[in-house]
Amino acid sequence: MKLFMLYMTVVATIYHADPAQTNADYLTTASLKTINEANPQGHRWIAVSRDLEKHGFVFGTKVCVEGAGQLSGEWTVEDRMNKRWKKRIDFLVNKDVKGGKWNNVKITIINE
Repeated sequence: MKLFMLYMTVVATIYHADPAQTNADYLTTASLKTINEANPQGHRWIAVSRDLEKHGFVFGTKVCVEGAGQLSGEWTVEDRMNKRWKKRIDFLVNKDVKGGKWNNVKITIINE
């Protein structure tokens, strides 16, 4: 049985495994997971802004995302965003996915 805690509302965007959007080691997440370059979206990993970490959104945490269209559903926190971002998540997606920004996205930690 899955239990849910209180939710937070954030802005959600997308990012690609690309050195222009990450860093030179673009196939390694901040949690040191290796990204499958052929299908990064298959991992269902998100990056979170650092301010969310104090609320429990840390590496390995399963999250239910609502309000992000086709990207809604269960994701796992495996990356961290630049410190300039606040109340934000980034979906790791395949390079053929272009554009994507959703305001007022609901994220909830899934306790299994």
